[in-house]
Order: sequence, then C-alpha cells, then structure tokens
Amino acid sequence: MAVRWYLRYGLSYRDVEELLAERGVQVDHVTVYRWVQRFAPLFGDAARFTRHSPGDRWFVDETHVKVNGVWRYVYRAVDQRGQVIDVLVSKRRDGDTARRFFRRALTTLKVTPTEVVTDAAPVYPRVLDELVPAAWHHVERYANNPIEADHSRLKHRLRPMRGLRTDRTAQVIITGLAFMQNLRRGHYELATETPRPLRVAAAFTELASAI
Repeated sequence: MAVRWYLRYGLSYRDVEELLAERGVQVDHVTVYRWVQRFAPLFGDAARFTRHSPGDRWFVDETHVKVNGVWRYVYRAVDQRGQVIDVLVSKRRDGDTARRFFRRALTTLKVTPTEVVTDAAPVYPRVLDELVPAAWHHVERYANNPIEADHSRLKHRLRPMRGLRTDRTAQVIITGLAFMQNLRRGHYELATETPRPLRVAAAFTELASAI
C-alpha cells in the first residue's frame, strides 16, 4: 500500500509515513523510501507478462531532471496509444546513451517499431539506422508533441516527491511512475473485472501475491 500510494499520488516519503500513522502503522519515512526502492521494481517485473504489446509508432525524446542538485537526462518513449515504452536516466546525452536506450527497449519488449518520431538531435539517425533500419525516422515540428506532453506530466509528479538523490533511485522512481501510468491507462491485463476506481489497488494486491 505504501509503494502504491507513493507512485500513484505524488506524495513525499513523509506524507506516506503520516498517512500510515493515521492507520496505526508506525514506520519511519526512511523505511518507506527503502520499500519503494526494493519493491517498485518487483511490482513492475511481476506485471511484465500481463503487459500489452506496445504500438509500432514510437515518440522518443529526452527531458532533464535534477538528481541531488545535478541535472540528469531522462530518455523516454511513448507509443501512439500513450503507453510508456521505457525510460533511462543518464549523465550524458549522446549517441552511446541513445543506443543503450533503444537496445533496452527493443530487447525487453521484443517489438520493433515501424516509425520513430524524434527531435532533430543529430545522434538519432545514426543510431536508428544501426538498430531499426527498416523504421521510418520522422522529424517534423510539433510531431513529437505526445512525448513532450508526457514529460510535463512526469515533472509535475516528481515535484513533491523529493526522492531523486542518486541516479539509481531516480531510475527506480521514474520507472515506477511509468509503470503506474501504464497501469492506470489500461496497458496491463490486471484486475480487468474490477471497477475502474479500485483497479490499481486490486492490481497491486494481485502482484503482491506474486511477489
């Protein structure tokens, strides 16, 4: 429940500590932090076999967030249905990082896009020609609006959370937020018979039993 609250509602660790205390559960906010770091990846991993296959049109872009006061790049991609395909936190914005991002997504999802929409960053044509040569690489003003809008939602959620202290914790939290976003948008075959307002809680209950 603590992990679900943290990822779903954009709370700080102290907020979750207080909400649990109101329900008779006494834990320190550092414990909540450790729970999120330990179990958020396990929830996502347990759900991977129920995940819908992403679409064949990918919108790819980088945004930046502060990790312990230092700017980091966050590579992200969404498909035409709004499913977050993958995320990668990196110190650098270069061809090697873009290549690592695409390799992760392609290997994990076993899906090859037919179209990839990016900004005009010069690293993308070379990387895409190497990894997905059959895909149409589309660069056009405003074409990447879906991922730009998704970046804004991510930053809005991160603002109150105050949990980005290391690159590793940033990766766990941003990946966890992507998982929660996909779950809420119906991109997993989990708790499908449950009324929508209760679906996320029911899905986490199912996944907790699997973990």
